[in-house]
Amino acid sequence: MRQLLDRLYQIAGAIAALSILGICLVVSAQVVLNILARLGGPDLSFTIPSYADFAGYMLSTASFMALAYTLRSGSHIRVNLFVQKLADGPKWVFELVVLTLGIAITGYATWYAGALMAESIEYGDMSTGIIAIPLWIPQTAMVAGLGLLTIALIDTLIEALIARAPVLIDSGSE
Repeated sequence: MRQLLDRLYQIAGAIAALSILGICLVVSAQVVLNILARLGGPDLSFTIPSYADFAGYMLSTASFMALAYTLRSGSHIRVNLFVQKLADGPKWVFELVVLTLGIAITGYATWYAGALMAESIEYGDMSTGIIAIPLWIPQTAMVAGLGLLTIALIDTLIEALIARAPVLIDSGSE
């Protein structure tokens, strides 16, 4: 189970990275097209339809799909000023409380986002850009990312309970 979950987190992180790469490619291509239009005049004026919409969808995908991966790799932005002063016992209890609250919040957010996506499917909601995209498509990444974050929080809580010690690490420098 450990290998499966770690692989899921890595796949989600890779999807997030590919989404960032996609943003770079789409925006860079549009910048090149803008330069071409300035240099060549109206005959060379082209645009990528709905490129800003696609970049926004990829940004949302990158943001949500990176959540579980960054949690499990210790890369989430956290405030350690308070926690670093605690001894391991109170730090563990604090971690358990925070993980439990995180599970409740992300579980609710996942459920709500899933309901929103189901509503978008039911009503056939479409984006308003030049290229109309069914809204459930970008919402899928949001639901998947939130769901995976909820699983990662549960995974971390179970790991902390088994270890009877804090397990969240901070990979950043202070």
